[in-house]
Amino acid sequence: MDTREALGSWIDGPKAAAEKMGADFGYRGERLGLPQSGPGSMAGPGRRIGALFVDGWLVSLVAYGLLARGDQGSANLWTTPLFYAVTVLLLATTGTTVGKRLFGLRVVRLDGSRATIPQVLLRTLLLCLVVPAAVWDRDTRGLHDKAVGTVEVRI
Repeated sequence: MDTREALGSWIDGPKAAAEKMGADFGYRGERLGLPQSGPGSMAGPGRRIGALFVDGWLVSLVAYGLLARGDQGSANLWTTPLFYAVTVLLLATTGTTVGKRLFGLRVVRLDGSRATIPQVLLRTLLLCLVVPAAVWDRDTRGLHDKAVGTVEVRI
């Protein structure tokens, strides 16, 4: 083995090294019984992060303009509680937020039905804590989704 091959496996990570040795992990969401592509397939991390940024930006704009009336310090205090409230309200009623809708995503239970209100409340609380959402499994499903039995899928 030359140094380029060893360096490449280190950069690629343990999954790529295991795949080179013959391990087959399948596609994202296969273990959950989701299709590989199209509607109902597991959403990729890029779409989910993009939707999160859109939702956060919109909530920050509302907090700054309407609730804090231009006071940045006050807007910072309002942003997280407003994000929590808006996300819970929209996920509990429609299964999607504005950002998720723009990126073509929806939050559902593992059986494909709409997430219940307790699931949405706990999922959003864990999302606001950031750390559970930043830890993923090999399907790129965050701990906040695993804790409540939900998954983000494409519409």
